[in-house]
Amino acid sequence: MSPRPFARVTDPADLPAGLRGGVVAIGNLDGVHRGHRSVLDRARALAEREGVPALALTFEPHPRSVFRPDQPVFRITPADLKADLIRMIGFDGIVEQEFTKVFASQSAEEFVERILIGGFGISHAVTGFDFHFGRNRQGGPAYLMAAGERHGFGVTLVDAFRDEGTEIVSSSRIRTLIAEGGVAEAAGLLGYRYTVEAEITRGKQLGRTLGYPTANMALPAGTDLKHGIYAVRLRREDGALHDGVASFGRRPTVDEDGAPLLETFVFDFSGDLYGETARVSIFGYLRGEEKFASLDDLVAQMKRDEEEARALLSGVRPLSEVDGELAF
Repeated sequence: MSPRPFARVTDPADLPAGLRGGVVAIGNLDGVHRGHRSVLDRARALAEREGVPALALTFEPHPRSVFRPDQPVFRITPADLKADLIRMIGFDGIVEQEFTKVFASQSAEEFVERILIGGFGISHAVTGFDFHFGRNRQGGPAYLMAAGERHGFGVTLVDAFRDEGTEIVSSSRIRTLIAEGGVAEAAGLLGYRYTVEAEITRGKQLGRTLGYPTANMALPAGTDLKHGIYAVRLRREDGALHDGVASFGRRPTVDEDGAPLLETFVFDFSGDLYGETARVSIFGYLRGEEKFASLDDLVAQMKRDEEEARALLSGVRPLSEVDGELAF
């Protein structure tokens, strides 16, 4: 029997009938990191044991962007990438519940009855130990446990996941690492290399005149990746993989007032990438952004960056099955 297709909807009422009655992992899940995996893996194991679907319930847009629209949220995994990661883990579907102020104003009991029971026909909820829901966060772990007893569904609360038994693995901790250029450390907490996705656009083509043509990508507002130079791997729409070296920032030598761009020089490639939506997985931070006295100095440094990136990428191995599917 072929596996059923992965379902991605914005309302649990739109789930295919065959996906009702499943185990539901609940949370914002930005990053789908190792802490989230402890919740997701528990849900998937329960679903497999009971022979029911494994589903994720998350919220779009990020709740913080609804209540503080003037402060863009640094999303580790925008919606498309989050959904794909959850598919890769082995889930049957995801509900990206639209998060609005009206949705946030419903009571905890309304959330249970309308979303979990009426929408999912839930058999079991799995969530983190600190999950809160409903108006003024009135619903918490104890409330969810009691609701499960009243309505006949199971509830599993998963303790915080700690890195090497010390610090809690959290999205905020990973965001801080990425903002500081600590992409290798962030990968250890994510379980895969930090990855961005965007359309490749045509730039000023200065890199081409310097012998370093680049694939340019404007990343989402709020992306807080440290400006600098990185060793990367680019995945094209057809799945083809290419190593490269990328600059993220404002190009201070030639255009320091421009908007931040991710500009990837793809090694040993001469084709046309314009218009493709590509994923770039970031393997290592090489150096900070610099302003050079001349274009000759810039090109000399770019050659050194290329050599360093090639050396770094030559011996890498997947961190996990998800990392392998993303970037190998």
